[in-house]
Amino acid sequence: MTVTIYDVAREAGVSMATVSRVVNNNPNVKPQTRKKVFEAIERLGYRPNAVARGLASKKTTTVGVVIPDISNSIFAEVARGIEDIANMYHYNIILCNADKKKEKEIRVINTLLEKQVDGLLFMGGAVTDEHVQAFKTANVPIVLCATTDEQGTIPSVDIDHEAAAFDAVNALIQKGHRAIAMISGTLQDPANGYARFQGYKRALEQAGIAYDESLVRVGNYRYESGIEAMKYFLELKDTPTAVFSATDEMAIGAIHAIQDSGAKVPDDISVISVDNSRMASMVRPQLSTVAQPMYDIGAVSMRLLTKLMKKENVDDPKVVLPHEYISRQSVQPV
Repeated sequence: MTVTIYDVAREAGVSMATVSRVVNNNPNVKPQTRKKVFEAIERLGYRPNAVARGLASKKTTTVGVVIPDISNSIFAEVARGIEDIANMYHYNIILCNADKKKEKEIRVINTLLEKQVDGLLFMGGAVTDEHVQAFKTANVPIVLCATTDEQGTIPSVDIDHEAAAFDAVNALIQKGHRAIAMISGTLQDPANGYARFQGYKRALEQAGIAYDESLVRVGNYRYESGIEAMKYFLELKDTPTAVFSATDEMAIGAIHAIQDSGAKVPDDISVISVDNSRMASMVRPQLSTVAQPMYDIGAVSMRLLTKLMKKENVDDPKVVLPHEYISRQSVQPV
């Protein structure tokens, strides 16, 4: 049978109110009494009912996190940052994978809200009207993590994706490259897709390099799509001397496609990307990339959410963290 607070009170010889104060870390309990209650809890194997406590306090100390792809190490790093700060502020995390599918994202958001979470962190692609409508029905704070909404009305933590892509492509241009291809993410994705594509185009324009549509292929962020895009570039009459990939995973696919063709990176083709996942330093040659501070994005997002949940003062609900170019072995001058 389930052990109740009444059983603990009887075992310890105290009132149920005293047990409640001990369980909720109320300081107004004598040390000797607190010790007796904890001993009774241990003997009986009592576990406080989180649901009941949540109903009483109208707080569940639980935060819902929607993650687009749990198998992607980039999002795993964000989740680690979220969890570390959540633990620091005594919040539990419910992590839900949405597979980068809008319908599933909306369903997961509504499910988490039905579970009475105290706040919600959303990592995903495009924040559509359907997402915004789901957020509006929530009576809890929402923070966008590693993404933003077009209107800029929802609190968020991210980097400047256009500037990050610009810096990556500009690094190639500074090495003398002019035939620069891009493996893009879907242009419906405002951050990893469209913004990085715009950064690519701006870098070319600023350097006086004409934009060539045939040098752009759209991938799905996966390793395999990087391979397919690179195979297409290798079959062009004028093979590009460098490739900019919107993500590390697609860039690694491109590197392997180049190597499988008998060409070399960076001797024949240079490759650069944005992310700086662990894979970037594991591939050979090591991948030059623009680093997103993924752990910090998760940690700062969770800290912002705690402030909103506690109704603390927030100076700026739109946080843009800095990025950094990491030079490795996959880029060399023409």
